[in-house]
Amino acid sequence: MPDASSGHRLPTRLFSLALMSLSLVLVGAAGSSRNQALARGGSPSSSTSGSIGEAVSPSTAEQKALVEHLRTRGAIFYGAWWCPHCFHQKNLFGTEAGRRLPYVECDKDQAGRERCQAAKIRAFPTWDLDGERREGLLTIEELAVWSGFKAKTGGGTSSR
Repeated sequence: MPDASSGHRLPTRLFSLALMSLSLVLVGAAGSSRNQALARGGSPSSSTSGSIGEAVSPSTAEQKALVEHLRTRGAIFYGAWWCPHCFHQKNLFGTEAGRRLPYVECDKDQAGRERCQAAKIRAFPTWDLDGERREGLLTIEELAVWSGFKAKTGGGTSSR
């Protein structure tokens, strides 16, 4: 007779595998469109954030201003190309601002793995600002407050 507690294991595992597969497909599709642009003569973005896929909507002026503020403050966003939460984190900023995030890829090559090991990164995404860490997905509002960002556009920040 099967153990009643094991009855839920297979559907949970299948769901987890399906979700992971979908995440990889979405990240791969976003990376594929970037590679197609490069093949047509485009140039890579000025940051390394393109490795986790492109955000799906345009950035607002406030999202762009927040990214520039984070860059000026020396914030670093550590992530991995396969991490769905990292993709979601980037997506909160929209396309243009997402490309400018101060992103460090922790699992694409040996140099990135070593940099993240040296920084003692334990979870993705991880934000570092002045030696203070925040692990996990942060809203636009949380990043704005944590970094001391003051909106210049008069409206509130939006996490979409």
